[in-house]
Amino acid sequence: MEYSFIIIPVLIILAFLYSSVGHGGASGYLGMMVLLNVNPSIMKSSALVLNILVSAIATYQFYTAGYFRKNLFVPFIISSIPFTFIGSKISIPDQAYKIILGICLLAAVLRLVINIDTEYPEKKTLPFPIALIIGALIGLISGLIGIGGGILLTPLLLLFKWSDVKEAAAISAPFILVNSIAGIIGLSSSGIHLTNEIVLWTGSVAIGGLAGSYWGSHKFNQKILKYILATVLVIAATKLFIN
Repeated sequence: MEYSFIIIPVLIILAFLYSSVGHGGASGYLGMMVLLNVNPSIMKSSALVLNILVSAIATYQFYTAGYFRKNLFVPFIISSIPFTFIGSKISIPDQAYKIILGICLLAAVLRLVINIDTEYPEKKTLPFPIALIIGALIGLISGLIGIGGGILLTPLLLLFKWSDVKEAAAISAPFILVNSIAGIIGLSSSGIHLTNEIVLWTGSVAIGGLAGSYWGSHKFNQKILKYILATVLVIAATKLFIN
């Protein structure tokens, strides 16, 4: 594929940054593919495959670090799995896809610029029915556009003080992993179309994901890099809205 010399380091950086906060990076990969005019037919499947690998790595790192909270994870995932599967089987017009993806990219920006170093000493209890509704909505959107949903779940966990930063990462990583698997299964019936360089891409995100999730599960400040990534996502979202 054209621009491979640019794509590889970008993928490593994206995987590093996203995995450091418990994300798989699908929104970033999709944003990169938009900027490089990758064929839309391969974007969703390719992003999900990369998402599965990186979120699996992040899940292991944050779980072994002791931040995972089962009581928060289970309610979200109960409703998100079936709705992710349903969303992945829904075909939407290219323009609608671009608008939804653009909104999610801007949501990713919100996640990146939020003060993730803030700890909440007094956490609030998450109502079970609310978790089911949120899980279903995030699952449906995730299936529609090919992301794991972490860029939507993590800000909610932090803004409503249902968890602290490390716990949000530890919950988001397996949430993304399970939803991405459900999404790729849903796509399999209509055909999974991947970039010809998927092996090279997966190797790149594996490197970034291993490094990012390791440092993210410990104390590591990368605020400046996050603002740079946020700028890239804003540019990608703008390109989607004006095309």
